[in-house]
Amino acid sequence: MAGSDGKRRKIGFWYRLAAFLAKPPLVLLFKRDWRGMENIPDDGGFITVVNHNSYLDPLSYAHYQYNTGRVPRFLAKVGLFKGGFVGAVMRGTGQIPVYRESTDAVGAFRAAVEAIEKGECVAFYPEGTLTRDPQMWPMAGKTGAARVALLTRAPVVPVAQWGANLAMPPYAREKKLRLFPRKTLTVQAGPPIDLSAYYDREPTAEVLREVTDVMMDAVTEQLAVVRGEPAPAERYDMRKAATRRREQRSRRESTDAAHHQHDEPGTAPAAAEAAEGEKNA
Repeated sequence: MAGSDGKRRKIGFWYRLAAFLAKPPLVLLFKRDWRGMENIPDDGGFITVVNHNSYLDPLSYAHYQYNTGRVPRFLAKVGLFKGGFVGAVMRGTGQIPVYRESTDAVGAFRAAVEAIEKGECVAFYPEGTLTRDPQMWPMAGKTGAARVALLTRAPVVPVAQWGANLAMPPYAREKKLRLFPRKTLTVQAGPPIDLSAYYDREPTAEVLREVTDVMMDAVTEQLAVVRGEPAPAERYDMRKAATRRREQRSRRESTDAAHHQHDEPGTAPAAAEAAEGEKNA
């Protein structure tokens, strides 16, 4: 179990170098609205769960977190660690590679647990990808953060961010920055989520899903405050959406097949119509 025993990771050379390179353009090009920094623990390991609505928002969130003095370790796809300056920065700052669809995928969660036990912050994007919600609300999350939270019993801080998506919309046809008028990058951390009711329960798939929903509710609640509007009653779920699309496609194909059969010469309906026409000629 992670505790506030004075342990915290030092920022280190690579993080300071990344900040030296990234902060000036962020400060120049964007306004900032940082909220809830008092909810970031002063020491001890902890988890943040963050919404994801732009390719730019990891920089926005990292800037916010860096300014608290508690730098995050992200779980990131392994391709970012391969060679070049970006790879060197990812390795040097201690980010955690994720090997998707591999037996090594569990290694990322093991590394996350070890980092938290050493007094570090591990940041999760529970959605696993950019939100597909049409209004940019958080989607249903994956259970990795819940699994690590129950195993470590570390504080879990919900973080909502908004503004990066206005500068770089996630699914725009043209991948270009929309810098003017100057956008405000808002990041808000809420109070740690109380998960104590789940600590002594078996981490079944059902329990992990329930904990994940609690986390996503907390992130969505923070985002509703940031946006100043209520969140939708139902959270967008990619799996359910994919199922609905398959069902709709199947119905369309069935309807098209029925129409094709009705109109095709030689089929029973078409032959009957032809015979009726000859009879009346």
